[in-house]
Amino acid sequence: MHNTTECGQVLVRIHQLVDDKKCFETIRNLRWPCGVHCPRCTSNKVIKHGSKKKQPHCRKYRCRNCRYCFDDLAGTVLCGHHQPLRTWILCLYLMGLNLSNLQIAEELDLNKDVCQQMASLLRTGINLKRPQARLNKEVECDEVYVIAGHKGYPEVVKSLGRKGRRNRLKGARGRGTLAKEKPPIFGMIQRGGEVVIKMLANVKQQTIEPLIRSAITPGSLVFTDEYDIYCRLPQWGYEHKTVCHSKGEYARDEDGDGFHEVHVNTMEGFWSLLRSWLRPHRGISQEKLPIYLGFFEYVHNVRRRGKAVLGSLLGLLLA
Repeated sequence: MHNTTECGQVLVRIHQLVDDKKCFETIRNLRWPCGVHCPRCTSNKVIKHGSKKKQPHCRKYRCRNCRYCFDDLAGTVLCGHHQPLRTWILCLYLMGLNLSNLQIAEELDLNKDVCQQMASLLRTGINLKRPQARLNKEVECDEVYVIAGHKGYPEVVKSLGRKGRRNRLKGARGRGTLAKEKPPIFGMIQRGGEVVIKMLANVKQQTIEPLIRSAITPGSLVFTDEYDIYCRLPQWGYEHKTVCHSKGEYARDEDGDGFHEVHVNTMEGFWSLLRSWLRPHRGISQEKLPIYLGFFEYVHNVRRRGKAVLGSLLGLLLA
């Protein structure tokens, strides 16, 4: 039975246009480009072993080396769910286009709670498998503060001794912390390269030092604003140059070549992209914010959009 709009027109949803057979062919091509191998012992001595009854396009295999039986989705985040594979792939595709969970649920004709669980599982899988970027040469560091309460976690709200809010959460002015429901996001970006972003409980030297050491190669030139948490960068093994925003300085030319090389404008531009990315989701809890940040970091670093980013996301989940 077709769904219809108020005007009587037939509503065609995107999941009705996708073929399960082609979805499984795509999975096999991405997961085993050089031929099927056993996920347990990595042997390529594998034989076909029929197909699944409820998913006839999902092939089953048996390893001759360790006798392990598996299928196309075994050992991946896409395995063991009752939703068809095409729904998972379309959910991931729409996530790459930055649709909210509610919009995805409406497009795929899913219960909103089911869609929330699917999207959360996919974002968590991306976060667990995404590679850690290593930055060098010229790197900019900066921090931004976003409003994030405990949306969807009533037990946490009760533990704080206050009633749930009906209106939008309003953060306190100035620099925030996780306890103030205005967590800081610390960012590091290599000019012309990748970015690393992390949500922190607060912004102090002891909280940013391990992040900087793990992400930035020693000896790199680091640009920051005048915030005093960055004053120990030379002691940590980095060159350091600052721009003073409080004095109205946003870029400075030090060598007289007409090019203002001392700035953090690359990081500031990235924050604008991040705010735009978070806006359709209409408020994210601080419990879920890290997986949203990790997902956006990966999408930004692969430099792909639309269908192209879907291939990268699927390839990472199937790796």
